[in-house]
Amino acid sequence: MNKNHIKIVTENRKARYNYFIEDTYEAGMVLLGTEVKSIRLGRINLKDSYARIKKGEVFVHQMHIGAYPFAFYDNHDPLRKRKLLLHKLEIKKLYGKVNEKGYSLIPLKVYFQNGKAKLTIALVRGKRKHDKRETIRRRDEQRDLERSKKEY
Repeated sequence: MNKNHIKIVTENRKARYNYFIEDTYEAGMVLLGTEVKSIRLGRINLKDSYARIKKGEVFVHQMHIGAYPFAFYDNHDPLRKRKLLLHKLEIKKLYGKVNEKGYSLIPLKVYFQNGKAKLTIALVRGKRKHDKRETIRRRDEQRDLERSKKEY
């Protein structure tokens, strides 16, 4: 069996459209048991979620993990903030960058690696309207190029 088995649960596709991705980091998450079970069922949404650094720790906000349907009591709050596990050096580097104007931390994808839930966060800079138009134009050109290759 593959030692580094990765099962992607969800991706934030809008992030690549709305932001320029400068750098990515892999982080573990501190989760409750019902949250892990819900993630395995795919009941997670990264839309509108973001990460913040507070007192030397990184937390992800607005990441919606739906309630686990088979838990009769002690279910989790779907929108609670969750702590991310990063190395101290990475946190210091991120803190310096995030304090610059225009940079943010956005979750890109959630996946399981060797049975542990991981989150990829990205250091991003927001796109303006003309940048988004450029992205759409480039994507359309690429699609047309692929179509013309298939015809021949």
